[in-house]
Amino acid sequence: MEQQRILVLLPLEERHKAVLETAAPGIQLTYAAADTVTREQVQQAQVIIGNPPVEYVAGSSNLRWFQSNTAGPDPYLKEGVISPQAVITNATGAYGLAISEYMLGTLLSLYKKLNLYRDSQILREWVKLGSVKSVWGSTVLVVGMGDIGGSFARLVKGMGAYVIGVRRTDTVKPEYADEVHLIEELDSLLPRADVVALSLPGGSGTAGILNRQRMERMKDGAVVLNVGRGTAIESMALYDALKSGKLSGAAVDVTDPEPLPPEHPLWELPNLIITPHVSGGWSLAETFERIVRISAENLGRYLRGEPLKNVIDRGTGYRTLEK
Repeated sequence: MEQQRILVLLPLEERHKAVLETAAPGIQLTYAAADTVTREQVQQAQVIIGNPPVEYVAGSSNLRWFQSNTAGPDPYLKEGVISPQAVITNATGAYGLAISEYMLGTLLSLYKKLNLYRDSQILREWVKLGSVKSVWGSTVLVVGMGDIGGSFARLVKGMGAYVIGVRRTDTVKPEYADEVHLIEELDSLLPRADVVALSLPGGSGTAGILNRQRMERMKDGAVVLNVGRGTAIESMALYDALKSGKLSGAAVDVTDPEPLPPEHPLWELPNLIITPHVSGGWSLAETFERIVRISAENLGRYLRGEPLKNVIDRGTGYRTLEK
């Protein structure tokens, strides 16, 4: 086997390096930090594990496989960044735990008005804010049933929700869903949902998928959660729906634009929870552990000439279906 030039850009402890090196016996791995790696190192690499500066990888003629440490490697999917000869894989399977718990946490906060009680606490006001809602008995529409959406569906299903999943191509119903439909049926599903949860990749196919017209179709008092890409929701339409009371609440970990400018009107809404794209990342230590395991498994597969997991379709931003 020819010498492989493998560049690893994850902030690894020695025990993590051992996991990767076990998957690549006899292979020399080069470790570097993503913020200090040189363009020359990136351009020379045949394999990159971890996300280098996009401008460093553009134009590389050596790269054969790029393992992103994110679930949505959008900047690397743009034309002209990574050569068509290279395979791109993502870290699907690493983020479902952390992000689904964030989604459940924000949903419960909105349902129990904890965000409003926090506002009252800051003002030192002892005031009761009336009735609350329960996940039990609610209808939850999960748009995007991958690792993240599927993990969230499991959580709310376990709490007694009726779960409707929405996918692009597959209507096979997992045990944690009551129904599964194709994305073309979204308009007919929205009026049924108490909660609409979006966990979609970026791209033209998902941009503005929850627009003003679709928000008008939603059930009065429904809640929106968005953890995929901010471009999936029309920001001012969301503002108007929350301001008018059409929607009772929303939680967004992603916005359009991002970061959200201080003067943006979304900041003023008491029934909106905004977080700065932190539901994923490595805020939860277990997420990073899973990224290492996914990378190691794919590294072993690559060196053995086996099909890689989590291969990305550059046109859609989604994973290709694995056989």
